[in-house]
Amino acid sequence: MRKRILSGIQPTNKIHLGNYFGAIRQHIAMQQEGEPFYFIANYHALTSVQEAARLRDLTLDIAIDYLSLGLDPEKSVLFKQSDVPEVTELTWLLATVTGMGLLERAHSYKDKIAKGIAPGVGLFIYPVLMAADILIYQSDIVPVGVDQVQHIEMAQDMAGYFNNIYGEVFKRPEAKLSSTPKVPGTDGQKMSKSYKNTIEVFAEGNILKKAVMGIVTDSLPVEAPKDPETNTVYQLYSLFVSENERREMAERFVAGGYGYGDAKKKLLQKVDEYFASAREKRKELEKNRDYVEEVLRKGGERARNEARQTLSKARKYCGID
Repeated sequence: MRKRILSGIQPTNKIHLGNYFGAIRQHIAMQQEGEPFYFIANYHALTSVQEAARLRDLTLDIAIDYLSLGLDPEKSVLFKQSDVPEVTELTWLLATVTGMGLLERAHSYKDKIAKGIAPGVGLFIYPVLMAADILIYQSDIVPVGVDQVQHIEMAQDMAGYFNNIYGEVFKRPEAKLSSTPKVPGTDGQKMSKSYKNTIEVFAEGNILKKAVMGIVTDSLPVEAPKDPETNTVYQLYSLFVSENERREMAERFVAGGYGYGDAKKKLLQKVDEYFASAREKRKELEKNRDYVEEVLRKGGERARNEARQTLSKARKYCGID
């Protein structure tokens, strides 16, 4: 029996290389391995995007991005989180068996507190909604980055709490870690929208050139040897090329006489070439938004059918059927 795969992405901004190599590329590849359900997490996005028109646009943009990068609607279920309202009811059912202590230990919540940000209730119960997203489709595998493993563990805990009290309703989901290391941003930190250090997947022309050529480097002169392992340009270049090409650039840096400017130009060329066909497909899909909406509608119907079955069972076991 094929494994049920579940993952989501928030429509909070344009996708960047960190999103692609950390998650989206893995999602596309896993279409051959199981039964993928991929949702656009617009309920989650409400904790940070509170402009209706912008949220609608970003939601459709993410769908176009996935289809452009190789998602096949015949192999994967692509849908909007909000097209399955059952997930919000399950969030409440899970909340009634989940302790405050578990939620207070969530990294996302603790990080905001540490930074002096007063989090809203939505951010506090964020892990419960995420657990509902995972459990309502009886997911087997959830591909995530290292920083998201805690959320899968919390979903496992919540499934256990519910099953222990009411009976076996939910499967135990398992995390599948991405094989891609942390993708550095243009400033050397983890690439993140919040750090404003991203290179957008579908950027082109001067916008792409400005992002790549603006990567922060040290002040070593051209003739000086350089350590490729601490070099953001080399780390990003490595994502796009073969082992031989990686080795060649590394050797040039170590030998000296090779400047960051030349390396950035090679990186720019590789990024531009790598996403060229996806960019063209995206331009076509931009002109055919009705098709994209239909993909989301059909995906939502299929996802909702699955969710209804799980929720019906959970309601019955709770005694509110």
